[in-house]
Amino acid sequence: MTDDPKLVFRPEDDCYHQLSDDPYETETNWWSFNIPERKIACWIHTPYYPNRKTVTWRIFVWDDQGIEPGRLAYYKKVEEAPMPDDPDLRDITFPNGGYSLKMLEPGMKYHLGYEDKERGFALDFTHTGVHPPHRFRPGEPPFVQTPHFDQLGHVIGTMTLRGEKIAIDGVGVRDRTWGPRGGPYQTSQKKHAPDSNRVKHPGGPLWRQIERERGRGRIDYIYGHSLDFQTGFLGFVRMQDADAKGWAPMNVGWLLKDGVFGEIDKEKSKMLNFRDPVAGWNSHMLVDLYDETGRRLEAEGQSVSRMSEGGYGLNQLMRWEMDGRIGWGEDQDVWVGDHFARMLNALRTTR
Repeated sequence: MTDDPKLVFRPEDDCYHQLSDDPYETETNWWSFNIPERKIACWIHTPYYPNRKTVTWRIFVWDDQGIEPGRLAYYKKVEEAPMPDDPDLRDITFPNGGYSLKMLEPGMKYHLGYEDKERGFALDFTHTGVHPPHRFRPGEPPFVQTPHFDQLGHVIGTMTLRGEKIAIDGVGVRDRTWGPRGGPYQTSQKKHAPDSNRVKHPGGPLWRQIERERGRGRIDYIYGHSLDFQTGFLGFVRMQDADAKGWAPMNVGWLLKDGVFGEIDKEKSKMLNFRDPVAGWNSHMLVDLYDETGRRLEAEGQSVSRMSEGGYGLNQLMRWEMDGRIGWGEDQDVWVGDHFARMLNALRTTR
């Protein structure tokens, strides 16, 4: 999707990088896929802290039966496990019973495996890239300086859940990032106006204005792709820059149409979110996308199942209708707790 050599994923990017001595240096790998017929979605996420020589890994699976970690179909998190010296991300098993990851083809094909016999859970699948990893251009939120690569993939394998072996054959996305995270990098240094003046384009119901408050670190990451990998999109949404009707710009990402990828035109691409008046989560959304050549893709997504790990956001399995095709993907709706609590209260009082 780009010819800029600075944005190309290199074979050495499959390895951990030599970073600075900043104690907040973090390098992540993330894998996501779904099993639509069971309303199941799965995440595998692993931040490595090279200057602390520790890693935190977590695996969670959700369906429509539970939202919090204690009620998910499967959830396991191991924090700050000691890492061996010079770990090789191309062929590794993460410590303290973690998953295994092996690179089969640089930048394009990977095998992942995991087993928790006591809970009757296991993963065994390959992720094969539909395209080379795509880096968002530096200077664009949310990763203004640090590299961030995403890759759409075809995921094939099996998941064993509660002792039942379930086939996996569908859409997946992975990402890679490295650079300082957390601590001072997580707190905005900007000074903002009082809450009542935070909305760039005032208008609409109070809950939507709260949703659009600037300076709250709000971001939505959404994607959806058809199972034939011919139609779809992926991108970040700047909710705080939405207009009074609620349409928010998508500032970075890609559009896939008739099997051809294109960069999102951030001046034209946008998303409109609708929320459940009781729970506050996204019930459905409209996406209107253009790429830089002028091609257009309109999509409507419905929330199918969801999970919230720490109360600061919600991840949702989404069913998409796009250009006459059905697709599947996610909505990662990120907020801070007090921001969401105020928005939820406004939703409930305006029913």
